[in-house]
Amino acid sequence: MIQTHPRLALGLALSFLFVAPSSGASQVDRTVLPIAQPERPKYKELDARNVTPPPLFKVEAPKDAPNVVIILIDDVGFGATSAFGGPIQTPTLDKLASHGLRYNNFHTTALCSPTRNALKTGRNHHTTNTGSIMETATAFPGNTGQVPNSVAPLAEMLRLNGYSTGAFGKWHETAAWETSVSGPFDRWPTHSGFDKFYGFIGGETDQWYPLIYDGVTRVNPPEKEGYHFTEDMTDQAIAWVKAQQSMTPNKPFFLYFATGAVHAPHHVPEEWAQKYKGKFDQGWDQVRADTVAEQKRLGVIPESTDLAPRPEDLSAWKDLPEDHRRLFARQAEVFAGFLEHTDYNVGRLIEAIADIGELDKTLIFYIAGDNGTSAEGGFIGMYNEMTYFNQVTESVEDLLPRMDDWGGPYTFPHMSAGWAVAFDAPFSWTKQVASDFGGTRNGMVVHWPDRIEEEGGIREQFSHVIDVAPTILEAASLPEPTSVNGTRQIPMEGTSLLYSFNDAEAPERHTLQYFEMFGNRAIYQDGWFARTLHRAPWQTGKQKPLESDVWELYNVKEDFSLTRNLAAEDPARLKKMQALFMEEAEKYNVLPIDDRTVERANAAIAGRPDLLGDRTSLTLYDGMNGILENTFMNSKNKSKTITAEIEVADDKATGVLLTQGGRFGGWCLYMKDGRPVYTYNYLGLDRYTVAAEEPIPAGKATITMAFDYDGGGLGKGGEATLSVNGKKVASGRIEKTQPLLFSADETADVGLDNQTPVADDIGIGPVATRFTGTIHKVILEVDDEET
Repeated sequence: MIQTHPRLALGLALSFLFVAPSSGASQVDRTVLPIAQPERPKYKELDARNVTPPPLFKVEAPKDAPNVVIILIDDVGFGATSAFGGPIQTPTLDKLASHGLRYNNFHTTALCSPTRNALKTGRNHHTTNTGSIMETATAFPGNTGQVPNSVAPLAEMLRLNGYSTGAFGKWHETAAWETSVSGPFDRWPTHSGFDKFYGFIGGETDQWYPLIYDGVTRVNPPEKEGYHFTEDMTDQAIAWVKAQQSMTPNKPFFLYFATGAVHAPHHVPEEWAQKYKGKFDQGWDQVRADTVAEQKRLGVIPESTDLAPRPEDLSAWKDLPEDHRRLFARQAEVFAGFLEHTDYNVGRLIEAIADIGELDKTLIFYIAGDNGTSAEGGFIGMYNEMTYFNQVTESVEDLLPRMDDWGGPYTFPHMSAGWAVAFDAPFSWTKQVASDFGGTRNGMVVHWPDRIEEEGGIREQFSHVIDVAPTILEAASLPEPTSVNGTRQIPMEGTSLLYSFNDAEAPERHTLQYFEMFGNRAIYQDGWFARTLHRAPWQTGKQKPLESDVWELYNVKEDFSLTRNLAAEDPARLKKMQALFMEEAEKYNVLPIDDRTVERANAAIAGRPDLLGDRTSLTLYDGMNGILENTFMNSKNKSKTITAEIEVADDKATGVLLTQGGRFGGWCLYMKDGRPVYTYNYLGLDRYTVAAEEPIPAGKATITMAFDYDGGGLGKGGEATLSVNGKKVASGRIEKTQPLLFSADETADVGLDNQTPVADDIGIGPVATRFTGTIHKVILEVDDEET
C-alpha cells in the first residue's frame, strides 16, 4: 500500500486536471507520474461519421501555474555582490531584490555537484548520491555519483505536469564514467526532465573555447569575434524562451540558467576587468571591513555582527610585499569584472522575459553562488588552475609577467584565497568548508510580482537549497509525486518557503539540517550550530584522524558570523548535537566519511567504476573526438605507445593524429609539413617536442610514438621515440609530466584538436588542426601498472 507523505496533503487537494470526454469529467491523479491516460472507449458502430470521438487527452499545468526561472551563479560567496553588501556591482540582482525578497539565511552544501543535485531534487546531497563532485565519487552509498531513480528531479516532475523545460550552462551532475558517446544518458540533462539543454557537462570550461553539448550532441561554438560562453548561453536561453512562448503561450516554462561563471578559469573581456582598475588596491582586509559595514547599512546582517577572523594561514594585506599586492589586486579586478559581466547577461535574460510580457507571472530564484567563493587558487593564485589539481605550486615570480594577460584566452586563472575569504564576508571560510557559513551561506533573491506583496523585503528564516524544489511545487499547485516513471520516490527532504513570501515574521519551518563535505561537518538545529573544521581547502594532503576533530558550538540567532564559541559554556548541548549529527549522518548515507580530495580523482583509489576498466589498449578511429578525460585511457605515470596507421597524398601532410588536453596541459601526436611530431605540454609552462627531420612520402605509413617512463613516482619524465614504418626517426627527453589531471574540459581527439591546441604551431580549432590525410586507425597502449 502506498502511503501519502504528510506534505502532500495540501497538494492533493489541488492535484487534479479536468478532462472532458463525452462521458463527462474525469479526475487525473498527479501523484503518480506520468499521468495515466484514461481507458480508450470501445465502439460497436461501423461508420466513424456516426460517432463523436472522445476529447484528446493532454496534460496541462494547473491554472495560473507560474513560469519558473532558477539562476545559479558558480563559486561566489555571500559578501561579493552589491545586493548583499559586497564590492562587486550586480545591478540585475539589485533590481530584482528591490522588487522582491532577499534571503540572508539561505544555505548550500559548500560544493558544486552536491548543491546542484540538491537544488533540482529537493533532497539532501547524499540522498542523491552526490556526497562530493562527480569526479571524486566513491563506491559508498551517498557518494556513488549516480542519482537514483527514486530521486526524480524537479524538471521531470514539471515536464510531466505540462511544463516546457530548458537547461542552459553548467551541468556537472552526470557520473564521470557516463559521459562518453556510449552513455548511458539517463543522467544527462535531456534524460533528467529537460526538453532542451545547451551547455557543458563537466565542472568547468574554458569560456573562450568551451566544450558544448546541445542535448547529447557535441557542437562547436558559433564563430564570433570576441566569443564568450556566458554570452552564448544567454543568447540560446533567450531564443528558447521566446520560441516556446511564441508557439505555446499558455504553457508555462521552467528555465534552469546555471552559468559556468564565476568558477575558474576567470575569463572575461578586458573592458569589464578595467571597470575595477584600482578598486582593490586597499587589499582584502579592508574590503572585508568595508563589506561588513555595507551589509549592516543594507540590513542584510544584524548590527551586532562581528567580522570573523581571517584564517591564520592567510597573510594580512599589510604584511605582503608590493609585487604580491599588485598581482593580487589584478586578480580581484578580473574576478569582479567576471561577476559583473555575468550579472549583465542575466539581465539580458530577465529583460527578454519582460519584453514578451511574462515577467510578472514568472517566479525567479536568483542564487548568488552554489557555495562560497573558491579558495582553490591557493595562497597566491594561479595562471593555470590545473596546477592545483596536479599539486604543483606556482610562484609570484611566475605569475607577474602574465598579469596583463590575466583573464584572457592565454590564461586559465584563479585568484588568491585571500580574496575568497574577502568575498565570503563576514565569515572566515570558503567553498569546500561545509562547517562554516562562508562555505554554505549564499545570498538568494526571490522575485514574483504576481504573488509577492512586499518589495525590497528581507527574509531571515533558516533555509537550504533543498527547499527550492518543494517551494516551486507548492507555487504551481502541484503535489509531490509518490511515483515517477514507475519508481516509488524518496520524499523530498526540503521545506517549501512559500510560507515566508508574504510573512517576514513567520516562524522558520526548516529547523534541522546537517552539513558535510570532505570531513568538514556540522549540524543546525533551532538556531544552534555545532561544527568541526577538519581541513582547509588548500590542504590536499593526508589529514588528521576524523576522531580527533574538535567541535565548536554557536548560537546563530545571536552570533550571525560564528565568532563566539560556546562549547565550554554548554558542553551538554554540544554533546547532544554531536550525537544528532551522527543520527542524521546515518539516516542520509553520509557515513562513512571520506576526507580525501585530490586522491579521489583516481577512480581506482576512489573505488568508482572506470569506463575502460583494466584495459591497456584502446583502438581509435577518425571522427572519435570530444572524449572527456574520465572516459579515456589513463596514460599518466606510465609508459605508453601510440601507433597511427595513416595514408597521405603527398609529403606535406599536416594536422593532428591523436591528442589529449589543450593549451594548459596535454600531449599531441601530429604531422607538420609532412613530418611526424610529438609534443608534451606540461601545464602550459613547458613544452617538450620531438620531431622527425624529414617528411614521410606519399602513401600508407605507420607512425609510432613510444614513451618510456622513468618511474620512481608520480609526474616523472621519460624518453619519447618517434618511428616511421618501424624505423626510428627522432627521440628526445620529456623532463616532467602531469601526474593527476590534464583538464576538466579539454578532450581527447582523433584527427583534430577540438578546443585550445596542445601544440603551439598547428593553429587552433577543429578546422585548422584537421589532419589532411586519412587515418585508418590509432592504437593507444599503456603499461598495465603505474610506476
